[in-house]
Amino acid sequence: MKMNRKKIIKYAAFASIVLLAACAPKLSQREENRKVPANYNSLQVTDSLNSARISWKDFFTDPNLSALIDSALVNNQELNITLQEINVAKAEVRTRKGDYLPFVGVNAGAGVDKVGRYTRDGAVEANENIKPGTDFPEPLPDFMIAANASWEIDIWRKLRNARDAANARYLSSIEGRRFMITNLVSEIASSYYELMALDNKLEILKQNIEIQKNALEIVKLQKQAAKVTELAVRKFEAEVLKNQSRQYYIEQDIIETENRINFLVGRFPQPVPRNSLNFPTLIPDTIYTGFPSQLLENRPDIRQAELQLMASKLDIKVARANFYPSLRITAGVGYQAFNPSFLVQMPESMIYSLAGDLVAPIINRNSLKAQYYTSNAKQVQAAYNYEKTILNAYIEVANGVSKISNLKKSYDLKERQVQALTQSITISTNLFKSAKADYMEVLMTQRDALEARMELIETKQLQMSTMVHIYRSLGGGW
Repeated sequence: MKMNRKKIIKYAAFASIVLLAACAPKLSQREENRKVPANYNSLQVTDSLNSARISWKDFFTDPNLSALIDSALVNNQELNITLQEINVAKAEVRTRKGDYLPFVGVNAGAGVDKVGRYTRDGAVEANENIKPGTDFPEPLPDFMIAANASWEIDIWRKLRNARDAANARYLSSIEGRRFMITNLVSEIASSYYELMALDNKLEILKQNIEIQKNALEIVKLQKQAAKVTELAVRKFEAEVLKNQSRQYYIEQDIIETENRINFLVGRFPQPVPRNSLNFPTLIPDTIYTGFPSQLLENRPDIRQAELQLMASKLDIKVARANFYPSLRITAGVGYQAFNPSFLVQMPESMIYSLAGDLVAPIINRNSLKAQYYTSNAKQVQAAYNYEKTILNAYIEVANGVSKISNLKKSYDLKERQVQALTQSITISTNLFKSAKADYMEVLMTQRDALEARMELIETKQLQMSTMVHIYRSLGGGW
């Protein structure tokens, strides 16, 4: 009969666990789509060589630019804030790791207790036969030194899955910092090339102002000779004043671009060293895109999204395991006596305990269900975010490849336009001197030549910026 009772208890416990597991809700997870096209647009890639594998120190050879990036990687405040977020995530991993290890503590205590004579405890003490020399004092002191241990047995891997999820988020935060580095390097490089372009625009404008001043003097002489009217003089004078005014806008843009770089570097406003004279001759480096599938490995933001997705899947397992019974073992050992001199006596003063608790939620499981549904929704959200990140990365590279090709064609044509208009300035001026051209022709030719040269510099800037952006889009720079 005794044996049958044990079997009944065992089978009942097993049946209750199976019943609880069966009653736990189960929602379908969304499997992420990792497929990417074989190539970028019409670009048929046959080589796995990828510029993302090149270190930024080798990619950007300008020593002034390299010094700025080096300084930013140390002093940029936003980057240092992210570093502390990594430390927070690392501490969370240690916390989760400690959850599935035994908790052991030591405690010591002292107290005093006086029971009433006409109570149960008082009556027992009064009628007990106490050995001589061990009479209970009144009130009764209590001294104890003990060690306690508590350990939740991780039957369903709930605690280990929580640890793994925290570890995935920690690794995700590292990838997030790497992605921030790629953006920081890209932004500094783009701003640096923009600053060089502004310097060249300012120099072109100053040269054009000198040309227009010379033309103004010629027009004044022509007026004195009664070959042109005051209108021509005022037109050329207005053109000079307009460009002189434009000069201050460019100077302001230079100051703001310098300070944008200073902010990224993490320092107060100061001049940014650069050599802008060779900017028109800069040639964008050849970009090797490799295969689109390499984005999954090279892009930190994609790897970050992948780790977040991994963590969300583990969160679902943790939330589901909350519906299952949990087994906790507690134990303690120590010494307790009413007199400190008795604490070391064995075995009279020794105390110990050992217990095991099997606890399972039965009633009011709505909060557990809500947590499970939330985890499932976040997993679906993370899957979509992962797919969106891959799609965005592919489109960025595809756009960059197309843009760098079209900009090269545009720059070649724009360069020929500048050459033609530069020659036309001299031609129109000579024709004007010989009264074979109208002053408006000279004025419009100078204006067109200035705008063409400005546009040529802007196209060069776009070429360099696009090179930087496609390098970042491929996952380079960290």
